[in-house]
Amino acid sequence: MSKGTIVVALGGNAILQENEKGTFDEQYKHVEHTSQQLYRIWEAGYTLVVTHGNGPQAGNLLIQQEEATKQVPAQTLHCVGGMTQGQIGYMFQQSLQNVFMSHGKNTPIATIVSQVVVKEDDPDFQNPSKPVGPFYTKEQAELLNKEKGYIVKQVKPTGDRNWRRVVPSPEPVEILEADAIKSLIKAGVITICSGGGGIPVVKTKEGIQGIDAVIDKDKAGNVLAQTIKADYLMILTDVEFAQINFQKPGQAKVGKVQVSQAEKYYNDGHFLKGSMGPKVLACIRFVKAGGKKAVITSLDKAVDGLKGLTGTTICPDTVFITLTPFRSICTESPSSRNSTSPLLSSNTSSSSPSI
Repeated sequence: MSKGTIVVALGGNAILQENEKGTFDEQYKHVEHTSQQLYRIWEAGYTLVVTHGNGPQAGNLLIQQEEATKQVPAQTLHCVGGMTQGQIGYMFQQSLQNVFMSHGKNTPIATIVSQVVVKEDDPDFQNPSKPVGPFYTKEQAELLNKEKGYIVKQVKPTGDRNWRRVVPSPEPVEILEADAIKSLIKAGVITICSGGGGIPVVKTKEGIQGIDAVIDKDKAGNVLAQTIKADYLMILTDVEFAQINFQKPGQAKVGKVQVSQAEKYYNDGHFLKGSMGPKVLACIRFVKAGGKKAVITSLDKAVDGLKGLTGTTICPDTVFITLTPFRSICTESPSSRNSTSPLLSSNTSSSSPSI
């Protein structure tokens, strides 16, 4: 019997990291490592659904489109989103198949091209916020803005290369392939879907049409999780914890928190809009909508994050957060509404309770 359904959302930045060129081999190496973690989650008895980001990959494909226009016409941004669903979905589908076969398992795994409805009047079309493609210095970003018309923004508070191109990132409303996804899950298929936040589309009098944008995969991951009535949402990125007062006095890792405290941190501006902000917001929305818990941690810490050994875990307010000598645990408690404030943590044990 399944321990519950978990949506695992993998960051595009974690698959193609900042200091890498972006070759297939570099990305596939990260995918292979993550697939081992995903197998362990499935093996522990969870129904596994996978989604992923595409920011670096979509940005790189856009560059390829623009630089090759003298020989072939450039494709649209929403079409690029579909390309990345195939690219990253293929890598995860193949890598997971290899991992499962190495354990003697013949579990079906499939990627489904997913369209996600957005609103044409979403304010992000006027003030783009989604970082895509490579990281640049301020000077490089300003030159790209001048020469190519890129909209560029600072996406990290510090560092030499902390600027990126940004594109519109409207709020996801619904997944058009929801029924197909549910059918695959019910049939026991490990489903990779809503990749890159889904291909952004709008509903018009003429029918469904693509629109140039890149939907945030974390917000879309929440919509996916709610749509399939998942019990857990896990967001895997390139850092182990969310942090408050990042690179400021009082910087601290966020360990286990109740959703109301997480929402306060978010509203107080602790998490950057183009970085950790959407991840925390997606977790808040998921838990407030009835999810049992949401976890943010790094790609290589997925299993430990689900166990509660590391990462940022957001629990409902009706859950009491306590400490054991090994880890902090979210425990159902009738009196939890009057519990003490949630915890900030910086260290966890290597103890390995079951997941």
